[in-house]
Amino acid sequence: MPFTEVADDVWVARYEWFDVNVSVVRGSSGLLVVDTHASAQAAREVVEDVRALGAGDVVAVVNTHEHFDHTFGNGAFRAAYGGVPVHAHEVAAANTVASGERYKELFSDESDDPRLDAMRATEIVAADKTFSSAVALDLGDRLVELVHPGRGHTAGDLVVRIPDADAVLAGDLVEESGPANLGDDSWPMEWPLALDIVLGLLTSSSVVVPGHGAPVDREFVEEQRNTIGIVAETIRDLATRGVPVTQALAAAEWPYPREHLAAAVRRGYEQLPRSQKRLPLV
Repeated sequence: MPFTEVADDVWVARYEWFDVNVSVVRGSSGLLVVDTHASAQAAREVVEDVRALGAGDVVAVVNTHEHFDHTFGNGAFRAAYGGVPVHAHEVAAANTVASGERYKELFSDESDDPRLDAMRATEIVAADKTFSSAVALDLGDRLVELVHPGRGHTAGDLVVRIPDADAVLAGDLVEESGPANLGDDSWPMEWPLALDIVLGLLTSSSVVVPGHGAPVDREFVEEQRNTIGIVAETIRDLATRGVPVTQALAAAEWPYPREHLAAAVRRGYEQLPRSQKRLPLV
């Protein structure tokens, strides 16, 4: 899978398996790789694609969050490039192993795809360099910013901002190839606020690389923020009116298909403060 340049010395490869993006940022000191694919075997193919790019050697890796499709290649990159540091938000790093084991168990009954065998066989390697709010990585002639905008897709999301290229690598805080993934570890009531922070990092001409799908622009991020905001406010309204969580999906109109929102509604009810709930809710 060849890399495509989407901004000045910023490349993205979109891999068919899980439709996941891996990004490369070049500075004078070397390459920063953002996200590492879903297994050690898949990551070794990514390593070959990075080498085929001919842009230099990898000097650091970043995980945008802890999910396996973004972290299971960490060990392969460390092996290929002399134990390079892997950066992530402190919560994501702390959750990487447990999250990965949970996904291995989730896919344990699916044996017809040999790629999943490789995924289950992968040794999970968590990030060894962490931060809490924001940090700048020095790539020689350019600084790359890692920003934790708050909880959203997970509790440990980060975005990678390359200021001189007007590009942001957003991880799964932004999804282009399908509805936003409001899963069992998401924070639906806070996700819109996290995207407000991301929007503050963008200009009208910014290139935004989602975790899955094609690059998008600021307008797309605004629309997704507003859509997730509708989900959050619908949950808040239902809970305020005392609609039981078991009836909430059927009790309202939603901007995403209902089958994508069961976890979001349950999580939203759990995350609302007591003052915003009217009993009974169950």
